[in-house]
Amino acid sequence: MYYVGIDIAKLNHFASVVSADGEVLIKPFKFTNDNDGFCKLLSVLASYERGSLIIGLESTAHYADNLVEFLVSKRYQVCVINPIQTSTMRKNNIRKTKTDKVDTLVIARTLITQPHRFFSHEDIDLMHLKDLGRFRQKNVKERTRLKIELTAYVDRVFPELQYFFKSGLHQKAVYALLKEAPTPELIASMHLTHLTHLLEASSHGHFNKQQARELRILAQKSVSSSDRALSLQVTQSVEQIELLDRQIKDIESQMTEIMLGLDSVIMTIPGIGKPSIMSTC
Repeated sequence: MYYVGIDIAKLNHFASVVSADGEVLIKPFKFTNDNDGFCKLLSVLASYERGSLIIGLESTAHYADNLVEFLVSKRYQVCVINPIQTSTMRKNNIRKTKTDKVDTLVIARTLITQPHRFFSHEDIDLMHLKDLGRFRQKNVKERTRLKIELTAYVDRVFPELQYFFKSGLHQKAVYALLKEAPTPELIASMHLTHLTHLLEASSHGHFNKQQARELRILAQKSVSSSDRALSLQVTQSVEQIELLDRQIKDIESQMTEIMLGLDSVIMTIPGIGKPSIMSTC
């Protein structure tokens, strides 16, 4: 077997090839983190049988992701090494140096002495799933922040509104109302027929004409005054929340596709499904 150590960086990577007894067969060389660089790596490795090569690289942020996917797609045996595994080998390095070139040899020799597991197409899918899970969590946190801010804005611009909608401010009917009429003054001036239709359509019939009438009366009696700055913050906050709702839905759809493709046994456990999987990602 021959061992390929790759030191990962943002723009340029270094690689070297070592034999099973530790002899350096190909000295460390540089290749770029793009298609041309990846092809250069393959051309250097072309003199070896694909099945006789074990390629290793350290887990370093996201800079190695494209290279790992590329090599796995070309059916190379690739393993991602925990930096803890290479730390001991570095400490035993006689020169006590740490450079890109030296690290390729450290990684290659770590492959010889340490146990490793090869990356598979399933691992690639899991990597994508993890990325989407993090992105979803980020968007959910941002949506929560915006909802808190929107509540604060509405408390100032129309404080009585939170008591009118028993299920809270964060529902489609309220958002539809606030986008069109973010202040009590605008709600009070709306034609009753239009206000009724707006509430009925956005709530799928949950609100009726009587409730629209009550809302308009409440707006007429509101202690709040018209504030253009606040009304702008209200409408734009609602638009941002709705955008995040759509984006989170798209992310969850992609995550579901990956999970179904993995056909994981976890999906067969009673009580485990799409909602519970999303909540843990």
